Amino acid sequence: MKTLSITLAIAVAMAAGTPVFSQEDEWHHAVALDAEPKYPAGFEMFDYVNPDAPKGGLVRMPAFGGFDTFNPVLPLGEAGGGLGLVYETLMTPSGDESSVSYGLLAEAVQYPEDFSSVTFRMNPDARWADGEPVTAEDVLWSFETVMELSPIASEYYAPVESAEVIGEGEIRFTFSETGNRELPYIMGQLMVLPQHWWEGENADGEARDIGASTLELPMGSGPYELTGFDAGRSISYTRNPDYWGADEPVRIGTNNFDEYRLEYFRDLTVAFEAFKADEFDWWAENMARRWATAYDFPAVRDGRVVREEFEEPYRGRGLMVGFIMNLRDEKFENPLVRQAINYAFDFEELNRTIFYEQYSRIDSFFYGTELAAPDGPPQGLELEILEEVRDLVPASVFEGEYTNPVGGSEEALRANLQEALRLFGEAGYTLNGTQLVDANGQQFGFEIMLDGPTIEPVALHLAQNLNRIGANVTVRGVDSVQFVNRLRSFDYDVVYQGWAQSLSPGNEQRSFWGSSSVEEEGSRNYAGISDPGIDALITKIVMAPDRETLVAATRALDRVLLANAIIVPSYTRSAYPAARWNRFSHPETLPEFEIGFPTNWWWDEEKAAATGGNSR
Repeated sequence: MKTLSITLAIAVAMAAGTPVFSQEDEWHHAVALDAEPKYPAGFEMFDYVNPDAPKGGLVRMPAFGGFDTFNPVLPLGEAGGGLGLVYETLMTPSGDESSVSYGLLAEAVQYPEDFSSVTFRMNPDARWADGEPVTAEDVLWSFETVMELSPIASEYYAPVESAEVIGEGEIRFTFSETGNRELPYIMGQLMVLPQHWWEGENADGEARDIGASTLELPMGSGPYELTGFDAGRSISYTRNPDYWGADEPVRIGTNNFDEYRLEYFRDLTVAFEAFKADEFDWWAENMARRWATAYDFPAVRDGRVVREEFEEPYRGRGLMVGFIMNLRDEKFENPLVRQAINYAFDFEELNRTIFYEQYSRIDSFFYGTELAAPDGPPQGLELEILEEVRDLVPASVFEGEYTNPVGGSEEALRANLQEALRLFGEAGYTLNGTQLVDANGQQFGFEIMLDGPTIEPVALHLAQNLNRIGANVTVRGVDSVQFVNRLRSFDYDVVYQGWAQSLSPGNEQRSFWGSSSVEEEGSRNYAGISDPGIDALITKIVMAPDRETLVAATRALDRVLLANAIIVPSYTRSAYPAARWNRFSHPETLPEFEIGFPTNWWWDEEKAAATGGNSR
């Protein structure tokens, strides 16, 4: 679990599309991308919560890596997990709609039909934990601060031309472009910090500095307060009994635990053993072998630990993950080289031998959604859009669908490696004895950087296959802090990483693969791709006037990204496997697009007594 910092809030605010049209002087309780909000003005609560859920108990969640600050703004360092429990945003999404946000710190929003600005009206009841009101001035200060300190924010909010408080409790963001329908939604995800607290003094009489790292316990407006921590080991949050928003429609039935604790680990194997020993309550499984073989322990057999697979988290998102090649390195500039590397990845063999046939190979940057490019060559509106950039994109996008190489046997792998050698040859490489070398006699090779050991067997498999044809590929796992810092500075050859997509892609695509983000440290353009055809398609997505155009333009982008071969796609599954100590309950109906744990769940005293409670 990572910090829900301003930077991460930007990263997960991945929705765009078609908000409901608005008159400039008309206030709305929600922003919906594509359709009318499900919940009308004045709604009482979300359908998927239990308004009578008991308050109490403790929930313990695992976190990995470490932390060295509770400042959620800074782009460097590791912020403590769970800060989203302390800090809130102007608006908040529902869990049973795609890309719809409702008022939280802001009670209402308005924007003109050309989407040239958005205005938020603050909720007059919103309060910081010290009782001071949350003001429009806080919003303005938060925005200006994050724009100054966070490169990701400065890129993500680049269309904001000006921000100003225009009246009591009202703040307006004016944009440098018109027609960008996602911008009102994006600005609603802005995390708001208390200006008066950050500009005040700490307990030692020293002035606080929002530009510096700190482990001082923060103050926010959220339902929890950070009340203690053990450096590098745990963080404890306590439910604020005076939380201002407890009766807000978007908060009823949520945040039911008296205490929320994060237990930190650096090793997944050690963490799993700690879960088995009841040192924390919830385990999200990320290893097929473990899910298939490692749950024959007493607590599972007697029902104290429950295993369950959830479909909800996958219904509203697409995913691409795999081995991303850094095109900033000249060895990866030639697309033939990148294609060749994919031929060395034998997914079918891995799925048979170590994945227990639990996974499917990813073949789209929007895998699992209607946004994925369909089989066959482009047609209809998608083809029309691609014709506009025909001279800027690979010709292969017009020829048919993308397919990954298929292995699964020694014969198939041998054929794939022969094809890899052919592609390397076209790119100017030759075999010199047992070494694959370029025109200068330099052996082709690279390092795969991993965030820990989980993917190591998969990476070693790819490396070994490439080394069979003369390459020199190595695998290196680094600790979480080093991984994050190297990722931010693009200090890697190949990295195992990915991108999650909402059902309404938009402005975030510029950070993923826009030319403007290539040298922007901290951007999510991990591949370092800069391509005018891709830039044009991103603009088409961002400015899409309707859902039909958005879907067609996204499918076109998908084809072009696949044709550029910036990643060796790996694998995913359509269900989220998780195990939990059986001391919690949840509403009968979970939200359509998320599990809701622990936000909408609650401590069940009867189950907890049968399970043995949990340690404090």
